[in-house]
Amino acid sequence: MDLTENVYALCRKLPKEETYALADQLKRASVSVPSNIAEGQKRLNPQETIQFSGIALGLIAETETQLLLAERLYGLEVTNELAQAEEITRMLVGLIKSLRK
Repeated sequence: MDLTENVYALCRKLPKEETYALADQLKRASVSVPSNIAEGQKRLNPQETIQFSGIALGLIAETETQLLLAERLYGLEVTNELAQAEEITRMLVGLIKSLRK
């Protein structure tokens, strides 16, 4: 959720023409990460937790790509957000591996 908060703050720095394009996509992807993690955890079924964690991994990749685009297109500083995304990726991969055992 920290990453999502940071993404929202970063999106406020994007030009107005990106309100319904890159900013919207970036916000949606970042919001969906913790949402899928939460949904997977509440299912109380390891296989479903793995499935929703996998979806969250894909959304993290989408978020990272969009952050890099924001950096390349508009010169925004995204180092902190990318580091957060990497940490979330490591945690999700660890969770998935532990559940598969």
